[in-house]
Amino acid sequence: MNVQRTLPQRGLPTIGAWCFLDSFGPDRTAMSVLPHPHIGLQTVTWPLAGHIRHRDSVGSDVVVRPGELNIMTAGHGVSHSEFAVLPPAGEELPVQRGLQLWVALPDGERHRRPAFEQHRALPQARGKGYTATVMVGELAGVASPATMYSPIVGADVSCEGAALLPLNPDFEHGILVLDGGLALDGQELAPGPLGYLGTGRQELQVEALPGTRFLLIGGEPFEEELLMWWNFVGRTHEEVEQARDAWEAQDGVPDAEAAAARYGLVAGHGPDAGAEAGRIPAPPLPGVRLTPRKRSV
Repeated sequence: MNVQRTLPQRGLPTIGAWCFLDSFGPDRTAMSVLPHPHIGLQTVTWPLAGHIRHRDSVGSDVVVRPGELNIMTAGHGVSHSEFAVLPPAGEELPVQRGLQLWVALPDGERHRRPAFEQHRALPQARGKGYTATVMVGELAGVASPATMYSPIVGADVSCEGAALLPLNPDFEHGILVLDGGLALDGQELAPGPLGYLGTGRQELQVEALPGTRFLLIGGEPFEEELLMWWNFVGRTHEEVEQARDAWEAQDGVPDAEAAAARYGLVAGHGPDAGAEAGRIPAPPLPGVRLTPRKRSV
């Protein structure tokens, strides 16, 4: 599956507490991600086309569809899997497209118990030239019900022509054009790169092509240094090393033992599960100490 990563970037490890942004698709390759672990973050899954089945060690087993939001809080440790919902045999695979984001948990929240929530009906904000689905946080006085632990915003915005969105001036923001294109501050933004806007802006004024759609993310600048490696967001090399060792220690243990361990057990991936059997092993750590990503923007 085609995947494009636009955050973190060199010199820009975070936008607010947002620390990771992948856009995947569109293509007809079925998503197939076996159980794997996370610590210190929240995953935010936003499908644009196709249906995704999410299972996790909290006990969740749900399908998320376009317009619906999955949020998994890893805290001290969680594991999960994601698979495309396939059509009946003989039918063409559906188009898969979507966004996968991570939000770094602040130090006071990053060791909390794991949790999962799904939101099937999110509020919309409307204003001059735009309609926005408020995924997380608040935009134009409209608040999402999603549970977050930092002051942030995430919205899926559709606009055309001249559009004017209010912004929180205490936030920095990022814009990822999904469809169409727009002009901002005299620069053209097309699908692909992530545009960055610093703090101090009270509004976002754009001129958009017909059918333009973009992701808006933002938040108060995240002051804590993050050490990101594989699926872990930590603070020190030793913390990440321990997280990796804990995942590897669960390999091959009985289900009851795995369920009681740090990352728990994701049901449905035992040896009799066919193509969905197994787990993703952790890669080896590099031969040098891991260090936090530095910010230069």
